[in-house]
Amino acid sequence: MKVGLRGTFSQLLEVLSGVPQGSVLGPLLFLLYVNELPSWIKCDMRMFADDTKLWCRITKDADSSVLQDDLDSLQSWSDIWQLKFNADKCKVMHIGHSLKTTYYMGEASSRKELNVVQQERDLGVIVTSDLKSSSQCLKSAATARRVIAMVRRTFRNLDIADFRLIYKTYIRPHLEFCIQAWSPHFVKDMEVLENVQRAATNLVAGLQKYSYPIRLQKIGITSLRERRVRGDMIEVHKLLTGKEQVDYKQFFTLADTPYDLRGHEKKLVKDRSRLDSRKFFFSQRVVNGWNRLPANVVNAESVNSFKNAYDRYCCKDMDDTS
Repeated sequence: MKVGLRGTFSQLLEVLSGVPQGSVLGPLLFLLYVNELPSWIKCDMRMFADDTKLWCRITKDADSSVLQDDLDSLQSWSDIWQLKFNADKCKVMHIGHSLKTTYYMGEASSRKELNVVQQERDLGVIVTSDLKSSSQCLKSAATARRVIAMVRRTFRNLDIADFRLIYKTYIRPHLEFCIQAWSPHFVKDMEVLENVQRAATNLVAGLQKYSYPIRLQKIGITSLRERRVRGDMIEVHKLLTGKEQVDYKQFFTLADTPYDLRGHEKKLVKDRSRLDSRKFFFSQRVVNGWNRLPANVVNAESVNSFKNAYDRYCCKDMDDTS
């Protein structure tokens, strides 16, 4: 292998491992290379590209040894296959317990204690140790407001058609990225997001004199809260009808109740929740709304027909976006 720059090439060097950066086969070969990692550990693991998460339920101090053993196993794999973990980038987050546990990673000569963090960004979403979404709401709102400022500097006057195109394409996606995973339940967090849309609707020429609900009606969009509820129902429909490559039993339990004319046969069971983090988790917060839907909405054959039936049921002029 040699490196070229402006017509000048380095000396040839034999490369015994690795793939050229940016190659088509690079990601596939890397996945094949790390595919055996789960077989080396006992705890649960999730992997996405080069991002790996390992977790274990800790009820007493002794339980931490199981997790530490798995970290040692990953280090052994790393030593054998020469794909080194960067201990400085490995973090520990305690969720639901306050036991003083410590974990280590690295080779014997450079073994390091892993840093404990209260929040970490995971695939674009900020996850906190208390599982609240306030940090994610602030981050999403700040990003969307920067885009609003750019639009305000770029366009002197926006009509409704142009605003809808710009808002749906460049602003609202920041407020709804992966929203089913971190949907806020505190009023203050909901207002943080809603205020961004409220400010964005003021970009439309001639609508500043109207109240926020009337601006939404004239533009033809709905509040973000209504869109989150609608998105939840769409996701439940996808899961229960097998349109997502996920087993719905990981989230829901179908109610074992007789079907009557005022309900439907796909009602869900709602578990009793002690903590808000569980009560407002996706699998729990959607149950009441889903069970109230009529049979003609729930039994829609496709996602588009479900959206249309749901919109007719709610009697609202919702924008036709997914």
